[in-house]
Amino acid sequence: MTTATSWPRVRLGEIGQSLIGLTYRPDNVKRSGTLVLRSSNVQDGRLAFDDNVYVDSPIPERIRVQENDILICVRNGSRRLIGKSVLLDRRVVRQTFGAFMAVFRSDANPFLQYFFQSGDFKRQIDEHLGATINQITNGSLNSFAVALPSAAEQRVIVAKLQDIDRLVTTLERLIAKRQAIKQGMMQQLLTGKTRLPGFTEPWQPRRLGNMLGYEQPGRYLVQTSQQLDAGRVPVLTAGKTFILGYTNEADGIYTAHPVVIFDDFTTASKYVDFDFKAKSSAMKILSARPGVDLRFIYECMQLIDFPLGDHKRYWISEYSKQELDVPSHSEQRAISAIVTDADEEVDLLRRRLAKARATKTGMMQQLLTGRARLPAEAAS
Repeated sequence: MTTATSWPRVRLGEIGQSLIGLTYRPDNVKRSGTLVLRSSNVQDGRLAFDDNVYVDSPIPERIRVQENDILICVRNGSRRLIGKSVLLDRRVVRQTFGAFMAVFRSDANPFLQYFFQSGDFKRQIDEHLGATINQITNGSLNSFAVALPSAAEQRVIVAKLQDIDRLVTTLERLIAKRQAIKQGMMQQLLTGKTRLPGFTEPWQPRRLGNMLGYEQPGRYLVQTSQQLDAGRVPVLTAGKTFILGYTNEADGIYTAHPVVIFDDFTTASKYVDFDFKAKSSAMKILSARPGVDLRFIYECMQLIDFPLGDHKRYWISEYSKQELDVPSHSEQRAISAIVTDADEEVDLLRRRLAKARATKTGMMQQLLTGRARLPAEAAS
């Protein structure tokens, strides 16, 4: 790598064209026809086909998708989704895209796909978004500026960034594979369908409430309405987000872990083995009674389809009465150790994935701005 000289900054409208997508009526929507690409078809910088809309209506030729078009979300109810994009491939050639999306079309798109992922692009979006309308106009998009190297250097940079993209994709697939293996293993080991060598005693039915003690987190709650963006102590919820933020409140930190936090409203639960404070009194803090392996019971709870309740004391009145067939304490611990090893393998892959993503971000900051230059032979 060498230090850069400045590249010219050009406007997107000078090197390509931005196209606004199809407007269609509800009665145009059919079970089959032309796929209309929308915001939901862009997930984590990739095409997704879990939520598709098809129309049976005339499509202007200019807004039929071409390979290497870049699809961009330009209008959305959620401000944070404005600007998410994906480079389109041959799977969607001659399909179309909705009116809340745009397509940018140019010969430089293999390079520009990374510009559209960059902080420079996000900064220009923020400068153009209105105070009340979450929308980038066609004029705004065409006015965005990009530092553009020669076509030869674009190819070198794209090849380097594609290498890290392939590593990210490989790690994501490995994580998905390991998680699927763990899920299948859990179905066998946690239900007694498969027994570990040396264990033959029959499993016995026991209620969750007989195996787990519980506490209301009253004195462990965050006591202020401060922004949870600083501090050393995690603030937890049992919902999907899990860690809401961090606090510096010193009083009432829960230290007697490991525990399971359980949300009476959502029935979501998490295994926690670090100091924390709780956000909601609807959370229950569950701990193992003598002769019970908490990690084993937590994993078993993930297989239970808890009925949703309508108040914050459902653990006491309903959920604690759920029965599980459980083995001896020693077999619980043996199974728990296997599940923990599987989780540690996935966690290691996740750390590698996070490092690869951070590496890509750093590379983009250097390569897309010309701060660092790659030798020409890197393209070979």
